[in-house]
Amino acid sequence: MRWQGRRKSTNVVNRRGEGGQGLAGGAGLAGLAFTLIKLIFSKFGIGGIIVLVIGFFALRAIGIDPLQLITGTGPQTAQLGNSSGAGEINLCEDGDETDQFLCAVLGSTEDVWNAEFAKRGSDYPEPKLNLFSGGVQAGGCGYASSAVGPFYCPATRELYLDTGFFKELSGRFGADGDFAQAYVVAHEIGHHIQTVTGTSDQVQQAKQGRSELEQNALQVRMELQADCLAGVWAFHEDRMEPLEDGDIEEALNAANAIGDDTLQRQAGQQPMPDSFTHGSSDQRKRWFKTGYKNGLMEDCDTFNASNL
Repeated sequence: MRWQGRRKSTNVVNRRGEGGQGLAGGAGLAGLAFTLIKLIFSKFGIGGIIVLVIGFFALRAIGIDPLQLITGTGPQTAQLGNSSGAGEINLCEDGDETDQFLCAVLGSTEDVWNAEFAKRGSDYPEPKLNLFSGGVQAGGCGYASSAVGPFYCPATRELYLDTGFFKELSGRFGADGDFAQAYVVAHEIGHHIQTVTGTSDQVQQAKQGRSELEQNALQVRMELQADCLAGVWAFHEDRMEPLEDGDIEEALNAANAIGDDTLQRQAGQQPMPDSFTHGSSDQRKRWFKTGYKNGLMEDCDTFNASNL
């Protein structure tokens, strides 16, 4: 993928070094609060507790979060990729090659989807890409460790990625190449599009009261649609900046490597289609190619497709 010299997104956020879950977890905060209340009560009685509560809400009223003062957590640890303050790392300028590559890839997705949404008379709300290491607090989606891999959180409408995943993608799954990495980002952007267009909410409602098998089947259609939307992005990226030989093969190799049947075989299991949540390798490749063929969102209607 020819990405050097391309426009870089301003929506990349540095979440590295936040220290994982730590005291930001509910159990840690609960324990800290209990210890603090017990100590104040032993020294000052009920009067001290009343002063503590009044002080807590007084600080909140002027925009200061006492919990952040105690734990050292909070939004100040997250810096925008294009920020330029003392001690801050500008990932899109000073980050390593992978960071700068991701800034360019996210910028490309913004260019494509802004244009596609404009064609349909609407605005594209650009999501942030949070780069973290070890673990991250993802708002309404809670705490996630790097072991979950790249993910999209509908509650925050943001993407989360530990770039260490790319080493696993190459080493464990054998999916090499920068376009394999770009496909991963484009797939998560597909989930963002599903959220802003209302598809995600419709699927969640459709899952209510259904069996696990039926819920899995709906989730597979969600994931395959995200693969198709990644293909739509690749189609338009190819026209903005012609892809290099082998780029599409890299994306298809990645899609193949993370198909449910392939992963189950790697785990020493017989593939069980009823348990699939992302689709088989063949399905994931097929829907990526469907999106890439004509670059049309309308071709990605996996929910009405009789043959996945």
